Amino acid sequence: MTKQNSRPPETPEVTAARENQLSRMLIVYITTGLAFLLLPGTFLGVWNLVVISSQRAPGSVSDAWVQAHGHAQIFGWIGTFILGIGFHSIPKMRRLNRLALWAPWTSWALWTSGVALRWLTGVYQWQWRIMLPVSAGLELLAFLIFFRIVSAHRPQDSGKTESGKLEEWVFAVIAGCVGLLLTLVVNLGATLFLAFRGASPDLPFDFDQRFLVLQTWGFLVPFVWGFSAKWLSVFLGLPPLRGRILLTAISVNSAGVILALSGWPTAAGLLLLGGMIAATGALRLFERPQRAAKTKGVHTSFPFFVRLAYVWLSVAATLGIWAALAVEARGILGASRHALTVGFLATMVFSVGQRILPAFGGMRILFSNKLMFLALLLLTIGCFLRVSSEVLAYQDIFRAAWAWLPVSAVCEMAAVTLFALNLLVTFARPRQAEPM
Repeated sequence: MTKQNSRPPETPEVTAARENQLSRMLIVYITTGLAFLLLPGTFLGVWNLVVISSQRAPGSVSDAWVQAHGHAQIFGWIGTFILGIGFHSIPKMRRLNRLALWAPWTSWALWTSGVALRWLTGVYQWQWRIMLPVSAGLELLAFLIFFRIVSAHRPQDSGKTESGKLEEWVFAVIAGCVGLLLTLVVNLGATLFLAFRGASPDLPFDFDQRFLVLQTWGFLVPFVWGFSAKWLSVFLGLPPLRGRILLTAISVNSAGVILALSGWPTAAGLLLLGGMIAATGALRLFERPQRAAKTKGVHTSFPFFVRLAYVWLSVAATLGIWAALAVEARGILGASRHALTVGFLATMVFSVGQRILPAFGGMRILFSNKLMFLALLLLTIGCFLRVSSEVLAYQDIFRAAWAWLPVSAVCEMAAVTLFALNLLVTFARPRQAEPM
């Protein structure tokens, strides 16, 4: 006869109290991510673009400033969102009775300190030989706490098929976690190299371009594919996921990242494009929906912008191949990176984030679906102007396109501000508030 180790059922009051704690924790993570998005992310990026446009030279801004801006966007904004959503989802997915709240709060403190220190060091360069490795170590330690909590529990129902196997979207998220771990390890190694042998706090250009592939295609893209596979079929009424094709897409994408890190950009670009095509086919985004999209509480344009995000991903992959074949490709590389980070990633966060985060933050309803649409529209206009101007101006194809850069920056800054405002007001309002 086996011993019974099950705990007694929780009272509704205990369950509600735990949910409230988790919702408050998530709101702190999201608010922190929005702060990084607005201040060191977007505002610094706007300043960089104004200087570049006035000087008509992409090298007129310090590489350390540009890299500080990118780090704040990738890790400070999206990375913080991912950690917060991950910590919030653990007890619900695994049906735990409690979550040791020291873990998410400690991870938040370490992660926020590390990202903020990295940005400040890149901008002001004070004691950078010490501060860069310290910031990288704090970020890695924060993720290891997250990884330990995630790996300490086995999935029970959510994330498994009826036969007990993990669903395909889980493997995409696992690939993203591995990509994030590798990114943070490489980041620590790179900062140690700079501390001992570097002449400045900015990474060498060639290494930085390879490292960006790991950060974006190796870390962020698989995460988005995983979340897309989990949620988009329901939200957009799509046909069932083609799971095997998604797994193939992850494998091809991983191979492309490895080739990029190894110095084979053309072959890497072809594999990344192939993986993107396979992932889009697996998600069945452009097939006829089986059901009406669920747009209650958000703007009815939500399905359009989700699909547009994957169009931007194809643009990013195509530009990446062009850059690999071109002799001078600084503008094409920048356009490819912007199409990926803003066109794909930011559009997905602006779309899906405003669909799920209000519910995760305590069963709230988005403050304004009109602000949601306006933010997405401005983001799209700004991204189009930025991507096209980087190709035309930087590559000396159409010099008048230099004037488009500040306009694109203002559009994107307005979009980011509206997105942040919409979420912050949503979290500040009572639960189950009526949408505008």
